[in-house]
Amino acid sequence: MSRKGIGQTLRTSDSDHGTGSRRSDCRSPIPYLFLKKIIVDEDLPTEDRMNKAIADYLSNNGYNNALNEFMKEADMPAEIDKKYGGLLEKKWTSVIRLQKKVMDLEAKLADAEKEYIAGAPSRDKRSPIEWVPRPPEKYSLSGHRAPVTRVIFHPVFSIMATSSEDATIKIWDYEAGDFERTLKGHQDSVQDLAFDQTGKWLVSCSADMSIKLWDFQAYECVKTMHGHDHNVSSVQFMPSGDFIISASRDKTIKMWEVATGYCVKTLTGHREWVRSVRVNPDGSLLASCSNDQTVRVWVVSTKECKVELREHDHVVECVEWAPESANSAICEGAGSDVSLKTRSSFQPE
Repeated sequence: MSRKGIGQTLRTSDSDHGTGSRRSDCRSPIPYLFLKKIIVDEDLPTEDRMNKAIADYLSNNGYNNALNEFMKEADMPAEIDKKYGGLLEKKWTSVIRLQKKVMDLEAKLADAEKEYIAGAPSRDKRSPIEWVPRPPEKYSLSGHRAPVTRVIFHPVFSIMATSSEDATIKIWDYEAGDFERTLKGHQDSVQDLAFDQTGKWLVSCSADMSIKLWDFQAYECVKTMHGHDHNVSSVQFMPSGDFIISASRDKTIKMWEVATGYCVKTLTGHREWVRSVRVNPDGSLLASCSNDQTVRVWVVSTKECKVELREHDHVVECVEWAPESANSAICEGAGSDVSLKTRSSFQPE
């Protein structure tokens, strides 16, 4: 259906509501400017998806005459898929959030320009102790019925996801402090979560020995991956988004293909529960840590353990790659004058 067709449908609905004057265009159920914004939104992949979202909006708000005219012109089926419920409002809200982010980034850019001109950070009005968050908190979000195991931010929208030992995943709007929805499917504690770089996919792992891939636009589980023999404790997307890495209490690390859900690689070497696994920025290396008190670095292409680090005296629960820009700060904090050369040391041959 063309943009013109949508506009005509709305004008017809105005007359159906008894507001046929020129001024009544501003009182239509969905202002034309609002529709135009949604139509050009690249996040909505198909015209059919847009039509269903608009029809759902009209239906939920009681604009029955407008809905009937719209469905006739759009040649839509009588029933509207429930998964499109609230999609129109959500997309519009996302536009507003992005506008706010743009304004915030412009303000930060202006501050950065001032700092560059001054030759140093402009912290004149703040002491260092004020840089760290202090109580009271902005929001306290409650809803899980057991301990929360993971909190992650969406890479695009002002949304965060949390996992819990109550076997659920909850989605929150952290700017408004509102709960949005619950994702159910796991049968035991959800241990870890990760978004891909686009924010369209969410992956979760659980003590039920499964990994689930969620379509974060429809909030549906599209794949469940089985293969680990014990609690799956860590999960992450590869930078390309085509593969998922997982670590488990069965002492293994596995790589899964997103398109098929098949396990394509298994890395073995740890002698105890592998607590966490993380991929480096270019996707060539993995770092893992374990109850065996070691940290290992793996070459993805060959599954070879490149180096085993042994300095901890107890369980190693978490591992993360530091950006190269942090090298000097890490050396300074460690009291070392020698620059870090981990990247060149760990590069695959």
